[in-house]
Amino acid sequence: MRIAVLGGTGLMGKLVVAEAEGKGHDVVIAARSTGVDISTGAGLAGALEGVDAVVDVSDHVTNSAKKAVAFFETAARNIAAAESAAGVRHHVVLSIVNCDDPRLKAFGYYRGKAAQEQAVGASGIPFTILRSTQWFEFGQKTVSLMGFGPLALVPRMRSKPVAAKTVAEALVQAVEKGPSGRVADLAGPEVLEIPDMTRKILRHHGTKKLLIPVSMPGAGKAMRSGALLPGADSISTGPSLDEWLATN
Repeated sequence: MRIAVLGGTGLMGKLVVAEAEGKGHDVVIAARSTGVDISTGAGLAGALEGVDAVVDVSDHVTNSAKKAVAFFETAARNIAAAESAAGVRHHVVLSIVNCDDPRLKAFGYYRGKAAQEQAVGASGIPFTILRSTQWFEFGQKTVSLMGFGPLALVPRMRSKPVAAKTVAEALVQAVEKGPSGRVADLAGPEVLEIPDMTRKILRHHGTKKLLIPVSMPGAGKAMRSGALLPGADSISTGPSLDEWLATN
């Protein structure tokens, strides 16, 4: 199968590419660095030529709801138009658990992902939407984005973090299964406090940082109280944090 991975040079994109190639698929890596810009549509036609399925793991980090919604809706329209023209038969998109929860509406990025899901559902292209919880890698990413010398701010959040590689495997399985609509949410096996998780990861790697837990504006209380946790019909799968650290 010929698969285009949008955002194929990012953390998740690289894992999806490796997983798909390992299963014998022909993979097209689509990102700005390869001449594809989903926000404008530039390069999409060429990237999707002869493609059977698209995996969208592209990202746009912002907490402005206006900017997030505009980006994800525009990108979804551009992608769908190119898919229709190229005859793509399946669109797989990675989303976030509870991105449409009213308790989290103050978190603009989540509103953007919810808008993306709606646009994908209305696109006319057969689709699969997979939501996952935060990844273990989220801890280190937060420190890199919100680190200031020896200090780093870490959001107070309760989640069931999952390994990014596990999510990549699920995305490729979704491609192979075919269009399935919204599938069961994917989560890790343990409920963890993100500051505690991050602290443990940094200690494992010998990184010395003073972590300062902070509440996210607007949605902080909800994130602390469990709004990020998946429902009872979700799929929880390993590795655990300790198992993941043993190989990372």
